[in-house]
Amino acid sequence: MRMWLATTMLCLPGVAIAQSAAPDPVATSAQGDLAVTIYNNDLALIQDTRQLALPRGRSRQEFADVSAQIRPETVTLTAAGAGIIEQNFDYDLLSPETLMSKSVGQSVTLVRTNPATGAETRETARVLANNGGTIVQVGDRIEILDRSGGRVVFPSLPTNLRARPTLSVTLDSANAGTRPATLNYLSRGLGWKADYVALFDEKVGKLDVQGWVTLTNTTGTTFNAAKTLLVAGAVDTVDGGNRPSFYGGRGTPGSRGNRPGTETAGREQLGDFYLYPLAERTTIANAQTKQVSFLDVAGAPAAKTYFYRNPWLQKLDEAVSVDTVLKFSSSREGGLGDALPAGTVRVYMRDARGAPQFIGESEIPHTPMGSKLALKTGEAFDVKILPVVEKRERISDNRWRTTMRYTLTNARAQGVTVELAQAGLDGWWHDTKITDESQPSTRVDADEAVWHVAVPANGTASVTATFDTRF
Repeated sequence: MRMWLATTMLCLPGVAIAQSAAPDPVATSAQGDLAVTIYNNDLALIQDTRQLALPRGRSRQEFADVSAQIRPETVTLTAAGAGIIEQNFDYDLLSPETLMSKSVGQSVTLVRTNPATGAETRETARVLANNGGTIVQVGDRIEILDRSGGRVVFPSLPTNLRARPTLSVTLDSANAGTRPATLNYLSRGLGWKADYVALFDEKVGKLDVQGWVTLTNTTGTTFNAAKTLLVAGAVDTVDGGNRPSFYGGRGTPGSRGNRPGTETAGREQLGDFYLYPLAERTTIANAQTKQVSFLDVAGAPAAKTYFYRNPWLQKLDEAVSVDTVLKFSSSREGGLGDALPAGTVRVYMRDARGAPQFIGESEIPHTPMGSKLALKTGEAFDVKILPVVEKRERISDNRWRTTMRYTLTNARAQGVTVELAQAGLDGWWHDTKITDESQPSTRVDADEAVWHVAVPANGTASVTATFDTRF
């Protein structure tokens, strides 16, 4: 598919990557051969194989450049002939604030410069506290340290501060020698999601879609030249987490027409999850956003439709816009031909000058191949509806009769068909049936009836229906 939106691209064999500028690692990494598996819910599995020179017996080994958001309780280390005795994660990283806090009770040197002469003076001070400000004792006086007025010189670095996130492990090795050791752990701060860019041609009823995997890294650590595997699916964890709710329009379920598919995609699976491996090793820098193309489809059939769902007994004083809905399929024949990871679909159309313009976006859940999708992209400017309760009367102690009228208007130069759904027919407190209607409806389920209302160009149309409700 020809790229029709400008973007900065880095092309690798078999994969296209667009990425934001990210700094190179500030120092040589201690990491070894890396494999990173990233899940949707802010979770990643890191597998780091390093060469360790182990003496016989017990020794302390330090693993620098692990994730700063490591979950220490998930760490495992495998090395031939060696077992773990103890492990510690030193997450107190070196910074001006932590250095000052660790120096409470210690002596430092205050270096101040005379702004008039440029001469420096040095005084020995004892750090008393560092809570929202630094309090020091200089001789027999107490001062609140104004850091803009000079420098603080520390005699040494505290042993428990690290320049980089470090895991220390005490091992007991049966034999001396160098061997590979694989460190495995789970980490927060690495995530991915899918983003879809869709170009819709309404005249020919075709859709071009490009799917991007967007990687983010907020772990505080750069992962260099990592084999990267993405897992699409909701992996449960003990601390849980809210799953996204994919709904649209007025707080009720989204546009009718979404149907899960029953086709198996030609992708590798792990249990009930689909895997999306990156074709080549990649460096996932800290504070970086990186995009990898995984879907490129041109000319998939698609159609624009209009939809409105009316809650039970809702009446309005003024007409409101109906939803604009884009319908297409993920099937192998006549669709996108792939399983679609959860993400955001952003839809564009070309204007009269041929330039693509954004017309709306919608979220999709993890979607099997063969699914039908109906995505709300916005609200129609020219197509509106006014639902009113024309009459409501009590027939008996447990029975009501209600007459509704739905008036639709169309200011477009072309006729449209609006899918009108009346919801709430089967509430937990009542059962409602349609006893009379101006055009046939379809009872799609116990709760909803649907009319397909043809509204002529520059014209109006209406539907009336009488409902019998029993409590």
